[in-house]
Amino acid sequence: MAIEKSFYMTQEGKEKLEEELHYLKTDRRQEVVERIKVARDFGDLSENSEYDAAKDEQAFVESRIAQVEKMIRNAVIIENDNDNPNVVSLGKSVTFQELPDGDEETYMIVGSAEADPFEGKISNDSPMAKSLLGQEVGTEVAVITPGGEIQVKIVNVE
Repeated sequence: MAIEKSFYMTQEGKEKLEEELHYLKTDRRQEVVERIKVARDFGDLSENSEYDAAKDEQAFVESRIAQVEKMIRNAVIIENDNDNPNVVSLGKSVTFQELPDGDEETYMIVGSAEADPFEGKISNDSPMAKSLLGQEVGTEVAVITPGGEIQVKIVNVE
């Protein structure tokens, strides 16, 4: 039996997934069933693009439900490490400055399940997070990115 992957996330991230699952199982699933019923009324199913699209959407919704259920089942809630307040760890926000004279940027390091760079949340699997994890405030770190290596200095950890 294969070992299932753990999904690191904050309590807030798990709650969002639970809300999404509830929506998918109640509202979204029912909407797709209704679309399939309407599409069946159009006649011959072999040439019915509305029916095919609705069935594809149903497959997508069911796949997403299975994926979200797996993520919730294997969730590992990130607890803040208050023993080392100046060390970058999962669940903390880190502010860093790209050297030599870049702007400061702040990101929260979260599990891949809730990563959203536009919301300021980066995955612990990202090159940036991998380089920052375990480092302390004031440390200069080399980060290997797809665009090449950059140097950053950790300014603050919360």
